[in-house]
Amino acid sequence: MKQLVRVFVTIFIVSFAILFFINRLNSSQGLSGGNTLTVYNWGDYIEPKLIKKFEKETGIKVIYQTFDSNEAMMTKIEQGGTTFDVAVPSEYAIEKMKEEKLLLPINHSKLPNLKYINPRFLDLPFDEKNKYSIPYFWGTVGIVYNPSLLNGKKITSWNDLWDKDLRNSILLADGAREVMGMGLNSLHYSLNDTNEAHLQEAKRKLDKLTPNVKAIVGDEIKMLLANEEAAVGVVWSGDASEIIDENEKLDYVVPKEGSNLWFDNMVIPKTAKNIDGAHKFINFMLDPKNAAANADYVGYSTPNEKALNYLDKEVSGDKRFYPDLDKAEGLEVYENLGKRMLAHYNELFLEFKMHRK
Repeated sequence: MKQLVRVFVTIFIVSFAILFFINRLNSSQGLSGGNTLTVYNWGDYIEPKLIKKFEKETGIKVIYQTFDSNEAMMTKIEQGGTTFDVAVPSEYAIEKMKEEKLLLPINHSKLPNLKYINPRFLDLPFDEKNKYSIPYFWGTVGIVYNPSLLNGKKITSWNDLWDKDLRNSILLADGAREVMGMGLNSLHYSLNDTNEAHLQEAKRKLDKLTPNVKAIVGDEIKMLLANEEAAVGVVWSGDASEIIDENEKLDYVVPKEGSNLWFDNMVIPKTAKNIDGAHKFINFMLDPKNAAANADYVGYSTPNEKALNYLDKEVSGDKRFYPDLDKAEGLEVYENLGKRMLAHYNELFLEFKMHRK
């Protein structure tokens, strides 16, 4: 019995020592608690000067890390190796993170600037009453194209991309939901479709697009399109805005068959150590002037109604990037399809990428 007790005591001491070491390591790297705040966001998704401004106003040092997909972000938070205080997932990822209890509830009394958010972007189905998430940016998925490289041809639909004249002319964003959604929408199916026959039909149609696809790329898609390395790109609306700023010959269209309407929101992961600092950061980003500066730099659409007053009217009045949602048809929000179906979407997208080689 004494030997058994010694074994348990030894296990307890070793576990405690490992936990203590991990916490010390995180602290030494500025990755948890204290006077630091670890923010986990998409690449190129914040005006860098705002981080400096927040640090100066609050005295809190920001550790800023980026991810390139909701899935990569969720995996890292699930693993718990790093203590993120604020993250910026998309709507379907928020729904999934809620289910898996990866989020902490947000204290709205600490966010006086929440009043500036347009009510249209609050209390949405993926997070009713915004218990766990606060709006950051919103937008659509669509097509950027360069009429001067297409002999003046206009693009209005997903099905235009299968035109044989577009051989080796199209860049695709590297996202399974976006590309599979394009295939489904082109067949007039929902981009949340889980019907296996429809998914296989969409995959076969995407395979036929292969001769027209020049590359499937990440953030470099903006530079390549602005530099006229390709005539057409499937991108998020904010990327389109940035590309058109660089090259005014390009245009952006939301395809007539329908597309994705997305929302990225700020959340506090359950691993957060600086919860008070997280609320301060979220409230800081909700300040209208800060939200406007962020939208102006990043190029995506802000849900902050007051911030629109600080943006150039040419920007806030551009219906390509601030469409009237009351009149918009065919725009769908991604639903959380569940782990198995999301894995299937990824599998089909990978098969499409392999088909190109």
